[in-house]
Amino acid sequence: MPKSLSSVIALSIACLSTHALADLTVASQGGANKNAQQQAYYQPYSAQTGSRIIADEFNGEMAKVKIQVDTGSVSWDVVELETPELLRACDEGLLEEIGDDPAIAALAPKLVKGAINTCGAGIFVWSTVLAYNADKLKTAPTGWADFWDVKKYPGKRGLRKGPMYTLEYALMADGVPYKDIYAVLATKEGQDRAFRKLDEI
Repeated sequence: MPKSLSSVIALSIACLSTHALADLTVASQGGANKNAQQQAYYQPYSAQTGSRIIADEFNGEMAKVKIQVDTGSVSWDVVELETPELLRACDEGLLEEIGDDPAIAALAPKLVKGAINTCGAGIFVWSTVLAYNADKLKTAPTGWADFWDVKKYPGKRGLRKGPMYTLEYALMADGVPYKDIYAVLATKEGQDRAFRKLDEI
């Protein structure tokens, strides 16, 4: 099997070592996220190990991960993936499994429950919110139904270019209770319902 990309846990394991290690190339989502990681992770790592973190970036496109593995030309040692992509890449053999390393077991109690899986570990948690330009709107939207209401709230909208979160928002706008979102989304009917709602905007 071709060499696989390392998962995010590789950075955490490497940070535990105090001897000089080879340089690591880490691909993250870029922007402010990358800048924060350089201060929180990369610089302390370099100071502790005498090794460099070479910061690369990508937009989470799985094709970039797969082409490296398929061609045997892997240039990233550590890659930041969102959980669904991490799980899929792990299932497809695109990532190295982290195994039963005792250093990983020692980390587990310090992390959010479920943060460690076969091919990686979570490094941060975030939320998404509905935001609006207060200079343009006199009344604030109060939920995703308002986001879909182009008469009450005219103007441009912005959504993530991908199904993650976008389908959930569509179902919430269509009246599906929060607690039922993923049960509905797990069905073909629920997915069709979300796409029909997206067609409205």
